[in-house]
Amino acid sequence: MEPLRSYLAGRWQRPEGPGTPLHDAATGQEVARISTAGLDPAAALTHGRETAGPELRELTFHQRAALLKALASHLREHRQELYALSARTGATKGDSKFDVDGGIGVLFSYSSKGRRELPDDTVHVDGGTEPLGKQGTFLGQHVATPLRGVAVQINAFNFPVWGPLEKLAPAFVAGMPTLIKPAPQTAYLTHRLVELIVESGILPQGSVQLLCGDPGDLLDHLTEQDTLSFTGSAATARRLRSHDNVVRSCVRFNAEADSLNCSILGPDATPDSEEFELFVRQLVTETTVKAGQKCTAVRRAFVPAELADEVTEAVRRRLAGIRVGNPASPEVDMGALADLEQREEVRRSLKSLLESCRLVHGDPNTPFELVDADYEQGAFVPPMLLRCDDPELPQPHEVEAFGPVTTVMPYRDAEHAVELARRGSGSLVGSVVSADPEFVRTVVTGAASQHGRMLVLNRHDSAESTGHGSPLPQLVHGGPGRAGGGEEMAGIRGVLHHMQRTAVQADPDTLTALTRQWMPGSARNTTAVHPFRKYLEQLRVGDSVVGGPRTITREDVRRFAEFTGDEFYAHTDERAAAENPFFEGLVAHGYLVVSFAAGLFVSPEPGPVLANYGLENLRFLTPTYPGDEITVTLTAKRITPRHNADYGEVRWDADVTNQDGESVAKYDVLTLVAKEHQEEG
Repeated sequence: MEPLRSYLAGRWQRPEGPGTPLHDAATGQEVARISTAGLDPAAALTHGRETAGPELRELTFHQRAALLKALASHLREHRQELYALSARTGATKGDSKFDVDGGIGVLFSYSSKGRRELPDDTVHVDGGTEPLGKQGTFLGQHVATPLRGVAVQINAFNFPVWGPLEKLAPAFVAGMPTLIKPAPQTAYLTHRLVELIVESGILPQGSVQLLCGDPGDLLDHLTEQDTLSFTGSAATARRLRSHDNVVRSCVRFNAEADSLNCSILGPDATPDSEEFELFVRQLVTETTVKAGQKCTAVRRAFVPAELADEVTEAVRRRLAGIRVGNPASPEVDMGALADLEQREEVRRSLKSLLESCRLVHGDPNTPFELVDADYEQGAFVPPMLLRCDDPELPQPHEVEAFGPVTTVMPYRDAEHAVELARRGSGSLVGSVVSADPEFVRTVVTGAASQHGRMLVLNRHDSAESTGHGSPLPQLVHGGPGRAGGGEEMAGIRGVLHHMQRTAVQADPDTLTALTRQWMPGSARNTTAVHPFRKYLEQLRVGDSVVGGPRTITREDVRRFAEFTGDEFYAHTDERAAAENPFFEGLVAHGYLVVSFAAGLFVSPEPGPVLANYGLENLRFLTPTYPGDEITVTLTAKRITPRHNADYGEVRWDADVTNQDGESVAKYDVLTLVAKEHQEEG
């Protein structure tokens, strides 16, 4: 059997030599071989920087996001093939869906967020404008642009599809090409994934590269423009972080490491409560999904001391019903570990844990009943439940058995539960199963600084809860300390990890030209054609209309109060209004000002403007009194075409001023504007 090819520098390359064999986790049969002998990682990095990078950066965020959606749809059509190959990693059908569907879901999520939250441009405007001078001619603005390097990812064996895709998605949206280095044990599944990506032709050539095997001198060739993301053991993360070139070149490094995650059952639970059942069910799920080979699995289960026996017995009964064996069998609930070496590692860790714990269920050192599988050939272990009656002992808080192993421990009160949770020295996730808000607040606020994510599970949210062990692309995945000290995904935060934030200081017109977003103080274009009469293609940033003035009368204020029911005293009681320290007398409603401003800037006849779908950042800055005259200036601030749609979005800057030129209200108006020519496809 020849070694798997790597996809480097735009072509599939076969390594030299026989390679290292990889085995089916359930049967022990050889599946593939891997090697990187004779391959050139440095050339791959150069190809990514010089060929793929420039092409990606020419695309806008929206164009890159649209390609991700197309890729996700393509991969979804090949799920069954990926499921079948995933079974050889020891994964059941459910495990495979968790991995494959989860990874595809990340692509869909980043495609959506990229188009909704980022501009249809190559520069991201990060935060608001900072005035740096009194006259408004000198401004500061943070912008983010793609790093001009390669996003290198080194992945763990447990999620050979989700792992690469959850790192690829934010990097691709940012405009960085990716080089994937899969873990050896399950590299053949990642290899097929990359084959599907390359065969699709959807992504620009070189956007994704694959190095199957030992990374060799890959890290020696990273630069300050590259990023390095790692998922795996805390020990390996430390070695990568301290690599001479990674340190010398200040390579952006992100680690997501294994951790001793915990779940805490609240004292409000009773053996017949919904929370008790939810806790037990979650603990069994987190122990058995992927045979416990999840960096988010529950390793430490803290329960009220008076419930420790009931919880232990309830979990033991459930685990006793778990059928272990060949993951291809529909009768099997839990498959194998990744390989025989991993089985030995779990046995070694269990031995350390048993110095302070006792085994309640499962023994990996003696044969046990298997479904359609051989104990000697496959990397099988039973689900294991441990009990530690002295939670002050160190082993449960320091030793992780990366398999189907969890330990039940008692706690005294909320403060004790917090103390025990924090002894994990940094975790990816913790969960609190309780319907007591005060207990939840105490635990979450007390333990949060040692956790990247915390789940509250109870009868109120269980129907929709995504579960303790499921990272979401919208939320942070990572954690402090032992968990690696990094962050992955987290929506657009993950995209910005692959970009450089730069503070730009300039005049308003220059900043407008740079960001393609109208800046305060920049020139406005006022023409005879009302902006609302222009189609999306005809509009330009800075197009403006001035409406007014209109005098606000006392009768306007009275009728507005009567019509809307807003009879707050400042609008209806002259004496009471005068006693208010912020007003000099009767004041017009702020929403009256906004409503009258709309009447001043709108062009009412049917035309390209299809709808007003929102108003944001509204601030009332100066009171408006009867007798004041208001004028509104509406300026096209940002224009965002929607791809494959016959309209786009326009954000308008609205500035309402009084007769003295003082701003009385400022806000953004959001509209949908038709395109003159519809896009095809």
